[in-house]
Amino acid sequence: MDLSVVLAGPRHSLRLKNPVMTASGTFGYGAEFAPYGDLASLGGIVVKGLSLLPREGNPCPRIAETTGGMLNAVGLQNDGVEAFCKRKLPQLPWRELPVVANLYATSPEEFGDLAARLDEEEGVAALEVNVSCPNVKEGGILFGQDPDLAAAVTRAVRDKAPHKPVIVKLSPNVTDITRMAQAVEAAGADMISCINTLSGMAVDVASRRPRLANVIGGLSGPAVKPVALRCVWQIARAVSIPVIGIGGIVSAEDVLEFILVGAHAVQIGTGNFLRPDCAFAVVSELPAACARLGVSSLEELRGSLRLKD
Repeated sequence: MDLSVVLAGPRHSLRLKNPVMTASGTFGYGAEFAPYGDLASLGGIVVKGLSLLPREGNPCPRIAETTGGMLNAVGLQNDGVEAFCKRKLPQLPWRELPVVANLYATSPEEFGDLAARLDEEEGVAALEVNVSCPNVKEGGILFGQDPDLAAAVTRAVRDKAPHKPVIVKLSPNVTDITRMAQAVEAAGADMISCINTLSGMAVDVASRRPRLANVIGGLSGPAVKPVALRCVWQIARAVSIPVIGIGGIVSAEDVLEFILVGAHAVQIGTGNFLRPDCAFAVVSELPAACARLGVSSLEELRGSLRLKD
């Protein structure tokens, strides 16, 4: 079965050998997972969030397990864009699959500067713009909650990176996610990925303290999958650009559910913490899952949810 996917945006397209990508912040810079499977077998790798300068992230504890998922407040710890381009990117098989850089900044201008630097890199296939990080105190979440701010960030990246597909990653922590999707589409996004984590917290009754030093973190894992499916379904009906589904995907059947509601591709995140070979296993299981359901092509399944008999 041909599992290849073309995410055709209005300006740029992204070609994947299969619809299974990894989610930013859950797969390191990519090379760390090479012992657990063939990186080139994946549809694409989205590396951990990059900033212009290195970031230390939030104080520990930064991760807490929850029912059906996990909370994280890592705070986008990373080595900075220059270290990534010079030391991390050359370790990845970027000629064999798309490597997507995830961008984090605190202003549209800073997003533009980061995009301009990455637009020069042949090994970077696309840019994913993080307008919605709930575990960073500098206001990143504000971009993801205001359509005008999200649009301004999208335009800044689009203008400074004319040679790369631009993916905007949306937050579910909004009243109407379709407004956000339409705003970034109008501002020049080629694709949308969703969802980022839900904002949440956990407490320890014995110590009467929060379980995260940052108090609030991002909830991910199977617990958020129903929310993610709802968001993907709504966005796919509201925009004309491809949607990449994220949220609680740990099996081939999960992938097909997201495609059924309109996604072109998916990203696996927390599943990589559950088992480091999760993304590789899902890719290998996908043809058999399609066969069990009588699906002869992903295009046939995409967006075919039956609302009435």
